Amino acid sequence: MKQTVSIILTILALTILIGCKNKTNEKTENMTPTEKLKSILIEKYVSEDGDEYKVELKEGLTDQQIDELAKRLPTGQVPTEIRGLLKFASGFEFFGLEEVTFDGVGQFGFEEFFPHSVQLAGDGFGNFWILDVDKNGNWGSVFYVCHDPAVIVKHSDNLTQFIEHVNDFGKNGNKSNLDIIHEKVVMDIWIKDDGFIELETARQSSDTTLKNFALSLPDNFVVADLRNKQNQSGFAWGKFGPNIDKAKRHETELIWGIEKQVKKGLLSRLFGR
Repeated sequence: MKQTVSIILTILALTILIGCKNKTNEKTENMTPTEKLKSILIEKYVSEDGDEYKVELKEGLTDQQIDELAKRLPTGQVPTEIRGLLKFASGFEFFGLEEVTFDGVGQFGFEEFFPHSVQLAGDGFGNFWILDVDKNGNWGSVFYVCHDPAVIVKHSDNLTQFIEHVNDFGKNGNKSNLDIIHEKVVMDIWIKDDGFIELETARQSSDTTLKNFALSLPDNFVVADLRNKQNQSGFAWGKFGPNIDKAKRHETELIWGIEKQVKKGLLSRLFGR
């Protein structure tokens, strides 16, 4: 009897915990980036050295500064909720990351994969979190771009969720989405599942968008498709070498084509074939 009661109580506790977590996720999804940022200003965190710290905001931008920033975006416009965020704060300081910035438009480069992006943060080792901006000016998903190993991972669905993931990192350390991606997921993608679809498979897909993109690529390419994928999904962008000059990005979708370079024999290298 006692064992049955214990099991029932455990199930109830788990149900309540899952319910609370779902409500928290729903609340975050409905927040603007500014609302999410304001909500974590009251939080207190403890560093690895035991020092307490809080979010330290960077000064907001003026309307004129935001208008200048907009000129570097594909439509020349800043979305209304992002304009509100930039006026409130241009970023914030957070222990364990280089400063988080919301105004790093066009700073990242890597245009073969992200023609328009906002550099949000770096880890101090040459790896970055960037936000993808589509050709219609929409601020979309956040990606972690790692160079060693050379992997791209979908990190957050949007900027609001990224701010929550930073908060989660401050609270939960190595159990957080940010730390798991940084320390484990990149290696899993590099070693276990590089995230690529063979070109012929993509060309025969019933998905018209994927099929047409694959048909536009040369025969020595592979495809990466992160549409509608969960966070922690990604692909090993450097699996076939560091030369990405021929990499192609779908005009509107999170689909990429990567050249699968063929190793040349000695005679081919000697005679340039």
